[in-house]
Amino acid sequence: MAVEKRVVFRSRWLPWLLLAPQGVVIGVFFFWPAAQALLQSLQQTDAFGSSVEWVGLDNFRALWNDPKYLASFETTAVFSVLVAGLGIVLSLLLAVFADRVVRGATLYKTLLIWPYAVAPAVAGVLWLFMFSPSIGIASYWLHALGISWNSLLNSTHAMVLIVMAAVWKQISYNFLFFLAGLASIPKSLIEAAAIDGAHPWRRFWTIQLPLLSPTTFFLLVINVVYAFLETFAIVDAATQGGPGTDTSILVYKLVYDFKALDLGASAAQSVVLMLILIVLTVVQFKYVEKKVNY
Repeated sequence: MAVEKRVVFRSRWLPWLLLAPQGVVIGVFFFWPAAQALLQSLQQTDAFGSSVEWVGLDNFRALWNDPKYLASFETTAVFSVLVAGLGIVLSLLLAVFADRVVRGATLYKTLLIWPYAVAPAVAGVLWLFMFSPSIGIASYWLHALGISWNSLLNSTHAMVLIVMAAVWKQISYNFLFFLAGLASIPKSLIEAAAIDGAHPWRRFWTIQLPLLSPTTFFLLVINVVYAFLETFAIVDAATQGGPGTDTSILVYKLVYDFKALDLGASAAQSVVLMLILIVLTVVQFKYVEKKVNY
């Protein structure tokens, strides 16, 4: 029988002392900015910060009466579902293929990791140039196929453009975790299934995918947060929220209003965005995690 080993500290203050540095970092870089955002969302401040007026929930009421802000909810929902879903599925597919490569495996894996080193703004500009209606090589191929591509005027094309850029930017991160998860699966299980006559698809569906569920759940949480918070630079570089405001996701509108020095509205939007992410994370841990096989 395995004996449980527990560490006993001689001083009751030593554990708290060891936790103190991390607690200070969390307090300074998370709780303090969150508290400041909550306070500022209940105030109206001028552009120079010299005049502060307590307005209570007026900033939030103004948001709910703003049709552009309400429209950004739907835009963000579509964008985040596509980015998280496509990013996870494509990276899993690439990881499965990379796990089976024998010759040139190192080169193949290295090429798939490279996009993660590209800054989000650079990724947005790169895809913007490739799909530029006038000089883009990708739009030229599409025109040759009879598809009239113009992300500057067509809302659907603009959404597809930022989704592709965001997925491409994040796919390397997902790929690394899936590749590590596949490497941790005992090869004896795969070989035993192959001897029993299970074809590759059945081996993947019944053995590899269930064992990858912890990795998939982790990446689902990370990709949702990424789609909500870390894609501003991609949207700003590729479409600037256009055409009109059809690709203005929540984080883009937040930063746009902050740059316009509407501090109260931007603070209220940051609080709403924070609450949305907290709710989504809690829902994922409460319902999705039940299907994870640890």
